[in-house]
Amino acid sequence: MILQVLGRLKILSDGLCFNFSSANMNYCEFVATLPDDTDNPNKHYHDTQYGFPIEDDNELFGRLVLEINQAGLSWTLMLKKQQAFQTAFKGFDIDTVAAFDEADIERLLADAGIVRNRLKINAAIYNARQIKQIQQEYGSFKNWLDVNHPLDKAEWVKLFKKHFKFVGGEIVGEFLMSTGYLPGAHIESCPVYQEVLECRPKWAEVV
Repeated sequence: MILQVLGRLKILSDGLCFNFSSANMNYCEFVATLPDDTDNPNKHYHDTQYGFPIEDDNELFGRLVLEINQAGLSWTLMLKKQQAFQTAFKGFDIDTVAAFDEADIERLLADAGIVRNRLKINAAIYNARQIKQIQQEYGSFKNWLDVNHPLDKAEWVKLFKKHFKFVGGEIVGEFLMSTGYLPGAHIESCPVYQEVLECRPKWAEVV
């Protein structure tokens, strides 16, 4: 669990000369060092979003888009660009993104507020279309996730690769951990850990 959290921290620092892994600092401990009035977006994300279950399909899709776009970049950057992504991808509305055409792709490639990577943009559109098919069969993207739970990370990755594009192990793992399907978002001594448990994440269910 700690190794997964540390994995996020390795790409958190946005160029800061700090080796979280060698310092044995996890995400929760890192955020705890930030002042209450910090403008670092990780504090708000850690305290109110990370690991908490998500019910809405569009919000789940938005989280997946951000995780995909974080590949090779820092999570801090993704959080800073989150609003720009939400605007560019029309509120992460699955139906709207699924209908994006070449003109939309060119618009996104010209948008300096997001990550202008054609492969990642194409993956977002493809994945929106795949989620629409899943919704038709299962009622919602969330229902599909719930039906397939519980799986271990390797099984989840295999399933995601079958349906989606640009979904490697780290992307799938972080997406599922951040949305409550895999454990590891918070250490047990973190005050937010209990708040997450009270929201009944899927990983905490007794099987």
